[in-house]
Amino acid sequence: MDDALRTLLQRVDTPTVCNAIEVVEGKRGFNRFTRGTMLCSAPTAGAIVGYARTAKIAACAPATDPPAIVRARRMDYYRHMASGPRPAIAVVEDMDGPNAIGAYWGEINTTVHKGFGLSGALTNGVMRDLGDLPDGFPVIAGSIGPSHGFVHVREIATPVTIFGLCVADGDLVHADRHGALVIPTGYAAELPAAIAKLLDTEKIVLSAARADGFDFAAFEAAWTAFEAART
Repeated sequence: MDDALRTLLQRVDTPTVCNAIEVVEGKRGFNRFTRGTMLCSAPTAGAIVGYARTAKIAACAPATDPPAIVRARRMDYYRHMASGPRPAIAVVEDMDGPNAIGAYWGEINTTVHKGFGLSGALTNGVMRDLGDLPDGFPVIAGSIGPSHGFVHVREIATPVTIFGLCVADGDLVHADRHGALVIPTGYAAELPAAIAKLLDTEKIVLSAARADGFDFAAFEAAWTAFEAART
């Protein structure tokens, strides 16, 4: 991903990218996005975009593997997060699901991941230390909580599911306070033109609605032009 594309994708929100993908496809029905309401540690920070570095954790119960194996897997996890193409996002599934209690994403862990050069984290799990998280590393999570529980790494670089969205290691992810999506392989190069077309199309209605003297007749004319132009 070149710098210009990365800058563009960071500047637009995830709903815009979701709609732009449908412009690329020429139809509605794109469905590789999260379901439900997620929480963002920095809702005004803009979008995070990058290649997924995936893992699975659990925290409700202690690890059953020997301590040496647990420690080795933890180091393998951090080695994986520190490697791979950039920009990148940590995409970590909490296997405890809706019962998750282990706040893996606190001040220390987010600072470590940011130091590795990751752009943020996407998880169905728990975050904490909201006043102490580093700038420039948004966390988009399932909940907020005070405890780390018995958090431990279970899998590394395997496919994960975050709020109904399946993400494979290396997938290109776009996420913000609305949730997240996976940009299909081969679509990234077409997104700048698709986003420009989408925004120009939306202006047909928005400009009319913001103009003095807007009424139903003006709306009808604008909407007719809008429908003719949109996907």
